[in-house]
Amino acid sequence: MNTLYLKYALEVEKTGSINRAAERLFMAQPNLSRAIKELEASLGIVIFERTSHGMVPTPDGEKLLHYARKLLREMDEIENMFRGSSSERQSFSISVPRACYISYAFSRFSRHIEAGRRADIFYKETNSLRAINNILHADYKLGIIRYAAQHDKYFSDMLEEKKLYSELVTEFNYVLVMSKHHPLAEKENVSFADLTPYVEIAHADPYVPSLSLSEVRKSELPDNVERRIFVFERASQFELLADNHETFMWVSPVPTELLDRYGLVQKVCEDNKKLYRDVLIYRDDYKLTSLDRLFIEELNQAREKYL
Repeated sequence: MNTLYLKYALEVEKTGSINRAAERLFMAQPNLSRAIKELEASLGIVIFERTSHGMVPTPDGEKLLHYARKLLREMDEIENMFRGSSSERQSFSISVPRACYISYAFSRFSRHIEAGRRADIFYKETNSLRAINNILHADYKLGIIRYAAQHDKYFSDMLEEKKLYSELVTEFNYVLVMSKHHPLAEKENVSFADLTPYVEIAHADPYVPSLSLSEVRKSELPDNVERRIFVFERASQFELLADNHETFMWVSPVPTELLDRYGLVQKVCEDNKKLYRDVLIYRDDYKLTSLDRLFIEELNQAREKYL
C-alpha cells in the first residue's frame, strides 16, 4: 500500500472534492483520481461516494481514513523524534458534539496557538460513539460526549470498561431554535403539540451503548413529529433553519450573535423536561498538556457565558 495515496485520500476528505484536492496537491485531477482508484483496488473497498455535498467517505472509507490519519501522524512523530524537533511542535486534538458554546470555546482557544512554532490542531464534530473511538483508535487525545441523563449508567459503565476518565462539563435542557419568520416564533409558550405540523432538523447519528439505533431514535425523537430531516453538519442545519421557515431544531442554548447571524429565535418548551449532559473524556493514563488545559479553561468560560 502506497502511503502517499493515503495522504491523497485525506486531502480529498478534507476538501470534499477531487478537483480541489488536486489543486492543493499541485497535481492533475486525472492522476489523483487514478491514485484513489488504485488505493481502492488494492484494499478491495470503496473509499468515497459522490453526493450533492461532494466526495463523502463510505463507512469503510471513514475507517480507513481514521487509521491513515493515525499512521501518518505516527510517521511524522518518528521523523520529528530523530530530527530533534518534536519538542517544537504544538499538538491538540478533540472530538466534540455539535454545540455552539463548544465551538465558541474552540475559537477562543485558537488564539493561544503560539506563533513561530509548528502546530497540529484537530477539531472534529461528531457523535459520542465516534468521539470515543477517536480516542481509542485514532489517536485523538480529548473528547466531549453528549447524552441524556437517563442513559448515564450505560455511558459510565462503558467508559470505565474502556479505561476512559470522565468529567462532567455541564447539564442542560434542550431549547428550540427556528427562523424568526416561523409561525411559532411569536408564540410565548411552545408545546410539543404545537410542533406537530412542522419539520424537525435532527442529528443523523444518535448513539447510546448497549441500545440499538432504533431504540435510541425512539427515545430521542418523540412521536409527535412526522417530518424530519437528518443532517450531520451543524452549518447545514443552521442554513436549513434560516431558509425553511417551517423547520425547527432542538439544541443546547445558542449565543445571541449566532441567532442574529442566521435570523433565528430561541424558544423554551416547558414540555421538554429531559436533562442532557456534556462530559469531557480522555484516557486514564493521559496527562493533560498546557494546550489541553487552555482549551478546558476556555470551555468553562463559554459554559458560564452561554449555559
